[in-house]
Amino acid sequence: MNWTVFLTIFVSVFIAELGDKTQLATMLFAADKDVSKYTVFLAASAALIVASAIGVLAGSLLAEYINEK
Repeated sequence: MNWTVFLTIFVSVFIAELGDKTQLATMLFAADKDVSKYTVFLAASAALIVASAIGVLAGSLLAEYINEK
């Protein structure tokens, strides 16, 4: 694994996600005292993983048809 690429992607996504509507929605769900914070964390994490997977798959498919230069 290329750690430079890993850290670049991590920092980019982390900064992009701070304060966006996804984080605000997650905070609203977590603010409900009747909802398990563990459940909110797992659901929000799973959603981000699936959304990221779709992005990776779409990028892989586009790379087959579009020259990166």
